[in-house]
Amino acid sequence: MNAYQPPYTITQEILNRVAAISEVVGRLTILTDQAKALRLRRINRIRTVHGSLAIEGNTLSEAQITAILEGKRVIAPPREVREVKNALDAYDRFENWKPVSEEDLLEAHRILMSGLIDEAGMYRRSGVGVMAGREVIHMAPPAHRVPHLMADLFDWLSATDAHPLVASSVFHYEFEFIHPFADGNGRLGRLWQSLILARWNPLFADIPVESLIFEHQAEYYQALQESTRQADSAPFITFILRMILDTVTSSAPQVSPQVTPQVGELLAAIRGEMGRKALQSSLGLSDRKSFRERYLKPALSDGLIEMAIPDKPNSRLQKYRLTDEGRQWLAQHGDG
Repeated sequence: MNAYQPPYTITQEILNRVAAISEVVGRLTILTDQAKALRLRRINRIRTVHGSLAIEGNTLSEAQITAILEGKRVIAPPREVREVKNALDAYDRFENWKPVSEEDLLEAHRILMSGLIDEAGMYRRSGVGVMAGREVIHMAPPAHRVPHLMADLFDWLSATDAHPLVASSVFHYEFEFIHPFADGNGRLGRLWQSLILARWNPLFADIPVESLIFEHQAEYYQALQESTRQADSAPFITFILRMILDTVTSSAPQVSPQVTPQVGELLAAIRGEMGRKALQSSLGLSDRKSFRERYLKPALSDGLIEMAIPDKPNSRLQKYRLTDEGRQWLAQHGDG
């Protein structure tokens, strides 16, 4: 039996991050309601595609990616438009792929790189170096060893009892080290890590770790290099877990806003639809500016209340009412 074991050390820092991420993910899972989850999914899918392709030098903005998703024509370099369409297609099939299937990984590469390289969906047939700018930072193993190395990696992934946060990071590092394809290794390695995580918790289908890696691109390459130098992927695992922890922590307010005491008072005061004056007087507030800045604006921006006449925000007849999220928050925290 082949028992390949990728070299990695579990440090205290890695354990602490796994625990912290698990705790935040647990909270997020409880708080996500379906309607909002679907809206978040769309926003985050766009951020994910943008982040992953931007790392590879694609210049399209989130607005342009949204337009492509909506089937609109976008004036941009055809290759970049193709990259975006391919990435959106790949994420559409995300639910169907199994992390331990080499066949699915090859299909994902074929979709991601279709029309961009000749060898889409096939392992490379020649040597390749990983570049950072003009500098070769890693010479990948020779092409003839790739099928064997990938088979070993998948065998390990299907048998490992490492926590999915660790296993997905190890897979990501090993995948980038092997660099099995002529092109598209970065975007596919990141996609596959998300896939492994999404099988642990479905939230990871929608959490854009990609965009954070893009913001810390130099560190991403540095962590890959440092792991190769040490022949131990711990530096890369540590870096990726920091990115995941930052991402899930910053996703939390989108799913469940941290409500200030002022906003809480406002939510409790609303009966049906109420105008600004009625709300101010029911809260016993005389300062209009303070009411707007500390009560009204944050409640609106967190989606806890909405305007009765949204297309005329400054109308003197404007009234405010609770949204589903506002009612949900009150149900959990009211009577306090």
